[in-house]
Amino acid sequence: METEGIAPQAVIGHVHLKVADLERAVSFYQDVLGFDLMERLDRAAFLSAGGYHHHIGLNTWESEGAGPPPRHSTGLYHFAILYPSRVALAKALRRVLEHGVRLDGAADHGVSEAIYLHDPDGNGIELYRDRERSEWPRDASGAPVMGTGALDLRALLRELG
Repeated sequence: METEGIAPQAVIGHVHLKVADLERAVSFYQDVLGFDLMERLDRAAFLSAGGYHHHIGLNTWESEGAGPPPRHSTGLYHFAILYPSRVALAKALRRVLEHGVRLDGAADHGVSEAIYLHDPDGNGIELYRDRERSEWPRDASGAPVMGTGALDLRALLRELG
């Protein structure tokens, strides 16, 4: 019996993160990344881009006052925030840098450009934009080829004029 794959129109929805300090986490996602606070509960908050009910849920239900997970353990490596254009990604980079957030890296993957950082609780975040599919590097069979080249952050910021 052949099984069907996932529908090609499927997307990954919201992410819920366990955090140690709800105020600190809300501040990071609002002030540094620019999300809007949609709802605040006693031990949880829900943030969004563009008025959606929520893209990011933050809670202290099991983690209030806790430290980040130990290195070399299982768990979330990172979640990704897709920006609609290179200019939008440049604006996000500028905002992150203006808030003094340390970057973990940046890469040109051929199909996309990505910036990596962590939130105050150690959750990995990728800020990225996809290139148009017509611009993707491809192998001889036509399959997309991903790589990990250097991303010129100064050139990215020059997109802002």
